[in-house]
Amino acid sequence: MVSQRGRRTRVTPDADNAPTAEMPAVEATAEPEAVRAKSIPEAAVARLAVYLRVLSGLAEQGATTISSEELSQAAGVNSAKLRKDLSYLGSYGTRGVGYEVGVLVSQIERILGLTRKHKVAVVGIGNLGHALANYGGFPGRGFPVEALFDLDPDLVGVPVGGLPVSHLDEIPKVCAERQISIGVIATPPTAAQSVCDRLVAGGVQCILNFAPVVLQVPPHIEVRKVDLAVELQILSFHVARRADLAAHGNGGGDAATAAAENGSVNGHGNGMVVR
Repeated sequence: MVSQRGRRTRVTPDADNAPTAEMPAVEATAEPEAVRAKSIPEAAVARLAVYLRVLSGLAEQGATTISSEELSQAAGVNSAKLRKDLSYLGSYGTRGVGYEVGVLVSQIERILGLTRKHKVAVVGIGNLGHALANYGGFPGRGFPVEALFDLDPDLVGVPVGGLPVSHLDEIPKVCAERQISIGVIATPPTAAQSVCDRLVAGGVQCILNFAPVVLQVPPHIEVRKVDLAVELQILSFHVARRADLAAHGNGGGDAATAAAENGSVNGHGNGMVVR
């Protein structure tokens, strides 16, 4: 996992792959102060978000308990890694019963900071920005879109998803007034750094960057980069490798190994490379 912080790129140690033992069966306990003091690997945080999505769907269907095997299969990770991830929450399940769905949902939401809303601003109302502004799944997950920005005079003042688009120059003022905590950059790469600087000036703490450029930010700003071109290149690699294995008559064991490796990637956040 590579993350951006300050003006340098650092590689996060893969503490996530340390050996793990079977967790003992005890009742779920959660001490908020102790949990917050734990150091949770970044890869495990990504998987917790996947578990939350699965568990929330189960809760909507009326499920009350789930085994580690069932949850690990639905999330695409092995059960030992799942138990290790959930141990960061102080939750080990009950032998013969499994995990309580409602308890796990509450614990993960607390760890991910979802017990309060995080207001979002989208900058760049092109095709991607327009889709993000209209996406109805954000508010329900605690991320209401509260501000939109663009430079195009034909867009400024026009409502998108019920919100009027503001000019880029208003980013610091509007973000400060509306207490925006997360900024989403969906602009061309040439404008991304300028937009980033304005978001930081407006008090934004976290930035999700879709522009194919490395942003320079102060040390206290968290940046996540989603590079869709890189994702397609990774998928191309897997297709090419499987085709090569098939051509050489190694579609048995090697194909299973490739599938297992791909499952491991999915366990780190559904395969999405976020830097």
